Amino acid sequence: MSAPWKNGSRDMFAAFMCDDAALDVLRPVAVDMGWQPEKCAKGGLRNAVQSLSITASPAILMVDLSESGDPLNDINALAEVCEPGTVVIAVGQVNDVRLYRDLIASGIQDYLLKPLSPGQVRDALVQAQAIFTAPKSHDATTVKRHISTAVVGTRGGVGASTLATSLAWLFSSDHKLPTALLDLDVHFGTGALTLDLEPGRGLTDAIDNPSRIDGLFIERAMIRANDNLAILSAEAPISAPLMTDGSAFVQLEEEFRHAFEMTIIDLPRNMLINFPHLLADVNVVVVTTELTLAGARDAIRLLSWLKTNASHAHPLVIANKVHAGVGEISKSDFEASIERKINFTIPYDVKAAANAAKLGQTFVGANRGTKAGVMMRDLGEAIIALQDEKGEVDKTPRKTPTGSLLGRFDLKKMLAPKAKTPA
Repeated sequence: MSAPWKNGSRDMFAAFMCDDAALDVLRPVAVDMGWQPEKCAKGGLRNAVQSLSITASPAILMVDLSESGDPLNDINALAEVCEPGTVVIAVGQVNDVRLYRDLIASGIQDYLLKPLSPGQVRDALVQAQAIFTAPKSHDATTVKRHISTAVVGTRGGVGASTLATSLAWLFSSDHKLPTALLDLDVHFGTGALTLDLEPGRGLTDAIDNPSRIDGLFIERAMIRANDNLAILSAEAPISAPLMTDGSAFVQLEEEFRHAFEMTIIDLPRNMLINFPHLLADVNVVVVTTELTLAGARDAIRLLSWLKTNASHAHPLVIANKVHAGVGEISKSDFEASIERKINFTIPYDVKAAANAAKLGQTFVGANRGTKAGVMMRDLGEAIIALQDEKGEVDKTPRKTPTGSLLGRFDLKKMLAPKAKTPA
């Protein structure tokens, strides 16, 4: 019942509730979603079966099981009268894990427990609606390129997440490429927040149940940002430690390769350390840094790690938030320390960042004409060009820095007081 389907001429939504209390909660939410309140009818599952046996089933169907003596058999009867692709949300008053699992296995999208709350109902309907706009897997007979890009910050606050969301937006909006954004900062990720979206439960569900991850799960779990961009993010409770071996993330990446042409992974440094296999099939690693001593040190360490553990991936070094004329380390000194060129330098623009936050948009989406926005677009073009035989980006040979970090700088020259001009 819950396979994605093009809704065509069918109604988008209908509901059959057993009691007035449930209808009183459901109808205002339906109106907020743009649906007619008359689509919320009195009567439970049996009424739904009778009605849908003579009329076309809606794209999204919410049905009450409260008066059902045998919910599983009744759901099967409902399946016989529902057209293929109908997404079913069940409502009931039996709080039983086994029943929930059996219902999910039978093909329903979700099971909500009474008494209903507006927030609970809205979340379920948004998730159901997202199925019809999620990117569909490509035809297996058509081989299309896929570029996977991981964005890693050398330090917290260097703007790696800003860059990741901007790149995802550029690929989906400017280049019209089906794009997935995977925010792996499970507790403090800002991917959904930046795009003015609710993160949903998809990523935490994937971590808890890696075996459930497949193409259909991807379509259900990901949140749409625009026609070509879907995001998987989370705001897990900070009281809940991350308990995973990383297999869920690898499986997600695999499914993304089938469903999208571009994948952007916002990859915190700690996740890189704990789950190095996340880069097994990544094509490009965007190392984002500020021009500071600590940034230089950790850029050296990350580049060395990438050479050893992900030599197949092409690293791009991005200097972000660069202040004009003011910096802890000059660009030339920074490049000398890491023994390679910086590929792109993005200027610091606090007004542009504030503007994006106020508008609820990505940095580059809200600030296309700024110097920083132009540099981000150039970076996006370079990533795409890496998969094009004619594309060229800086391919300065990578070197693993040796010796101490301080040895990379001429500290005597940097710290010596300037000679006073004779009077």
